[in-house]
Amino acid sequence: MLKYEYNSEIIQIKESVNEKDIEFQIRFTDGVKYDGVIKRIRDFFDHNDTYTDVMFNIYANYEYQVFVRKDFYTDFILALMKYQLIEKVEWRN
Repeated sequence: MLKYEYNSEIIQIKESVNEKDIEFQIRFTDGVKYDGVIKRIRDFFDHNDTYTDVMFNIYANYEYQVFVRKDFYTDFILALMKYQLIEKVEWRN
């Protein structure tokens, strides 16, 4: 299991586990600044060979709903880290 930390003054992340995937609710306090970043992450997953790995719903006011297949959870978290949306990631048992 991964544990991650983020700056809540920049981003809000809510995570819930479903039977087959993990749902993320992501909201930015300064959406204009980070909208391009989340679109780059979406493009990365849209252009790989697995079509059902990560699915994005983009809403008004820079809010995003993201469904991540459980086997792509680590990849998604590390993509958020790559773009500095997450500050720290560590393995937890």
